[in-house]
Amino acid sequence: MAYIKKIKFTSLGGMVKRLSLSLFFFALLLTSLNVQAQEAIAISKLVSDEEGISARDISKINETIIISDTLVGWDHSWVSGLNGAQAAYSNWSGGGVNTISVTGSTVFNALYREGKYAYGFSTNLKYGKARIAEQGTRKTDDRIAVNNKFSYRFDEQWNAFANINFSTQFDQGFDYNVADDEDPILISEFFAPAYFTQIVGIGFVPTNYFTAEAGLAMKETFVVNDSLSTRYGLDTGDNFRFEPGYAFALGFEKEVVTNLKLISSVETFTNLRRHVDRTDVAFSNELIGKINDFLNMSFQFVAIYDEDFSRKAQIKQVLSAGVSVNIL
Repeated sequence: MAYIKKIKFTSLGGMVKRLSLSLFFFALLLTSLNVQAQEAIAISKLVSDEEGISARDISKINETIIISDTLVGWDHSWVSGLNGAQAAYSNWSGGGVNTISVTGSTVFNALYREGKYAYGFSTNLKYGKARIAEQGTRKTDDRIAVNNKFSYRFDEQWNAFANINFSTQFDQGFDYNVADDEDPILISEFFAPAYFTQIVGIGFVPTNYFTAEAGLAMKETFVVNDSLSTRYGLDTGDNFRFEPGYAFALGFEKEVVTNLKLISSVETFTNLRRHVDRTDVAFSNELIGKINDFLNMSFQFVAIYDEDFSRKAQIKQVLSAGVSVNIL
């Protein structure tokens, strides 16, 4: 039987905050749809740029896992989401291209602490497609990431840690910046590239939402498709490269205001065999707003510099609205 649940506000101030937050997210939603509509052609350019969507995100070295000092035993979380946007035009004087885009994602975390010892495991899977009028369907997002972190706290704010991480993608990626009579150029696929990294070092955790880590690192790059070897800094025909180096990472994850969380990180890897100015850098930010138990909006900005792939910075920014479900 259907029923109506009475909503109780503790104060007028609380009601104003909720109303303001709702208006804020509604404005973001309108902006998101407008961005998708006005930049449909830009989506096509995004997946056809020389840098390519495939190299974004998957070359990140060390996705920071923050394990709270107050945790006792296990803590599990599993969130899956579906975000998208759509725009359609008919005899529209301002012009525009019909487009629809959908991205699915799932993130699983398992954190454990027993006294001074802690372990963190996380997976981040994401895949997105966009259908653009007269240009077909193209990939807009693609990521497989698996991260493990072991740590031992020897002080209230200092710990020793070891990370083992892996990242690649699901699907093929193409360069569409070719002549109309030419086929798009394959620039990536599953395990081309793929990255394994191992890091051992010291971490500084002054609060339960911020961490700084530095240590010695090893990075292995796999490119199983010989034709793509040189695109990712390997010699012609090679499928594997080993790089010793050192890594540095800063991580921040906190609810900055009610129902609005900021997740931010800076990660670097410097190959000991190269000059320091060829350091790989990944700067990632995501602002996640919770409208209710199911609806959310997010803004993501990622900047990556990896000279093996390109001497220009790789940039991604996504504004989206969608549904998220807490499975655990």
